[in-house]
Amino acid sequence: MSTAAVATPPVLSAPEHSAQLRKAVIASTIGTTIEWYDFFLYGTAAGLIFGKLYFPNQEPLTATLAAFGTYFIGFASRPVGAAIFGHYGDRIGRKATLIATLLLMGIATFLMAFVPTYESIGIWGAVILTVLRTIQGIGVGGEWGGSVLLATEWSRQHQRGLVASWPQFGVPAGLFLANLAILAFSTWSGDQFAAWGWRIPFALSIVLVGIGLWIRLGILETPVFQQLLDQNRIEKAPIVEVFKKQPKEILLSALLRMGQQSPFYIFTAYIFAYAVGTLHLSRDMVLSAVLAASFVSFFSIPLFGYLSDRIGRRRMYVIGAVLLGLFGFLYFGMVDSAIPWVVFLAIVLSLIPHDMMYGPQAALIAEAFTPRLRYSGSSLGYQFASVIAGGPAPLVATALFAAYHSGYAISIYLAVCVVITLIAVAYMPDYTGRDISSEYDD
Repeated sequence: MSTAAVATPPVLSAPEHSAQLRKAVIASTIGTTIEWYDFFLYGTAAGLIFGKLYFPNQEPLTATLAAFGTYFIGFASRPVGAAIFGHYGDRIGRKATLIATLLLMGIATFLMAFVPTYESIGIWGAVILTVLRTIQGIGVGGEWGGSVLLATEWSRQHQRGLVASWPQFGVPAGLFLANLAILAFSTWSGDQFAAWGWRIPFALSIVLVGIGLWIRLGILETPVFQQLLDQNRIEKAPIVEVFKKQPKEILLSALLRMGQQSPFYIFTAYIFAYAVGTLHLSRDMVLSAVLAASFVSFFSIPLFGYLSDRIGRRRMYVIGAVLLGLFGFLYFGMVDSAIPWVVFLAIVLSLIPHDMMYGPQAALIAEAFTPRLRYSGSSLGYQFASVIAGGPAPLVATALFAAYHSGYAISIYLAVCVVITLIAVAYMPDYTGRDISSEYDD
C-alpha cells in the first residue's frame, strides 16, 4: 500500500456534513442521469432506426439483430471501464474519476450525431458507430461505482439504502429524457426522422455534459476515501487485490443482477422492436408508455431504497425478484393482446417489480466491499452483469421470439434469470445499518 503522507482536512460540523451530503447526492444523481441519457439514446435508436440506416441490405430480423449486436458492444465494454476507473477511483479518489467518466461518455455520444449512414459510406458507418458505442460502454462502466460511492460514503448508517438509491434514480431519469427527446424530435421531424431527426438528441448531450461537469467540480472527496488517504491505506493494484480478497462478492454482485437487468432491457429497449416492428403498434405510443414507466420509477426507486433501510436489503430484493418472475408472464400476455391501452399499462407497470430490486441494489453491492477496494469491487461486480444479463437480453429475446413465435418464451427466460438472482442474493452479505467506513479485513 502507498505510504505517501496527506494533510487531513478540517473535521466538518454536522450542518457542513449535511450540506456536503446534499451536494454529493445531487452531483451523483444529475451525473448518472446524463450518463444514462447518453446510453439509453443508443438503445432506443437501435430498436427504432439503426437497423434500417446501418444494415439496410439485411432482412428486418437480421437487421434488428445486427443493431442490437452493436448495442451489446456497449455492455461488453462496461467491465473494461469498471476495471480502468475502478483502479483510479480507489487510487486517486471518487471525484476526479467521475469527471473523467462524464467527459468520455458525453463526447462519444455527441460524435454519434455525425456518423454517416450505410448509404453514404457503406459498412464503415456501422464500424464507427460500434467504436463510439465501445467508448460509451467504457465511460458508463466507470460511472456507476463512483456515483454510488460518492453518495453512500457521505451518508449515515441508517439512511444508506435511500441515499444510495438516488444515483439509481439517474437510470429512469436518463431513460425518461432519452425517450422524451426521441419522441419530441420524432414528432417534429416527422418523415425526416430517419434522415436527421434522430441525430439532434445525440448532439444535445454536449450541453448536458457541461452542466454535469459544473456540478461535479464543486463537491468534496468522500470522508471514507479521505480516511484511506490519511491512514495510508491506498492499494497499488486494487483490481488485483479485490480479486484476491473478495472474488465471491464480485461474482454474487453480477449474478444477483440477472433477474433485474435482463428484464429491464427487454422492458425498455427490446419492446420497441417487438411492439413496433412485430405487433405494428404506434412508435409514439410505445415511447409514451416507456416515458410513463420511467416517471413511475422516479418515486418507486427511492421508495424501495428507503424500505431496504427498514426491512433489510436482501429481504427487499427477494420480494422484488419473486414478483418480477411472476410478472414476466403477465407482461407478455398483456403486450401480445396488441390492444394499445393494455400494452401501455403493461409497460407502465413493468418497472415497479424491477425497482424493488434496483432501489436497494446500490447499497447492497457497495456495502459488500471493504473501503480500500470498494470502487473496483462494486464496479466490476455490477458491470460484469452487463455481459451476461443486460447486453444479451434483447438479442436473446429476439432469437427466442424468432424460434418460438411467442412472448411467453421470453417470459420463461426472465424466470430463469430470476431464479439465478434468488440463489445469488441468498449468499450475498447484508450490511444494512452497519458501519462501512473501517476495513473489513482488519
